[in-house]
Amino acid sequence: MRRLPTVFLITLPLAGLLWMTLATPRSVSGDKGAEPTKAAVDRSRKTVKMLDDIYKTTVVLITTHYVNDDDDLPAGTAAKALFAAIKKKGWHEVQLLDVTGEPYSDDNVASDDFDKQAVKQIKSGRPYVDRVVSRDGKSYLRAATSIPVVLKKCTMCHENYKHAKPGEAIGLLSYTVPIE
Repeated sequence: MRRLPTVFLITLPLAGLLWMTLATPRSVSGDKGAEPTKAAVDRSRKTVKMLDDIYKTTVVLITTHYVNDDDDLPAGTAAKALFAAIKKKGWHEVQLLDVTGEPYSDDNVASDDFDKQAVKQIKSGRPYVDRVVSRDGKSYLRAATSIPVVLKKCTMCHENYKHAKPGEAIGLLSYTVPIE
């Protein structure tokens, strides 16, 4: 039997903390289409690092405390539900992507140029990569962070991770964060 309520007891407070942090009013700088300032890009990088800590801590806590057998909701599934809710509210986008070549699902495969390049760089050992991009006249920070196997429990769902070396990336989180 799935323990959805228990998993969300830990996920919801963390999502609330994330919302309170991101809901702080910020001024939007400059004209649309203008190059973002170095300070604005640096703020976005800091935001990505904070989000990365929150999301990865959430997955580790869920896995540690609530994933005990094959019938339990996988932490990655809970994280993807959280990512979808955050995107729907218009905050930012984040995707869980595979770097092993053996994705858990087709949704975990890099599909655009930034993500494909990030997979190569993360797989080669870089823990973080980013690029400023423009979409519809607005600037965004595209960033990717390494995901290593940190718990033996991860291999319950991902048999192929048993062969990963300590610290080796098996995935990445890909972020698209508005630069303000």
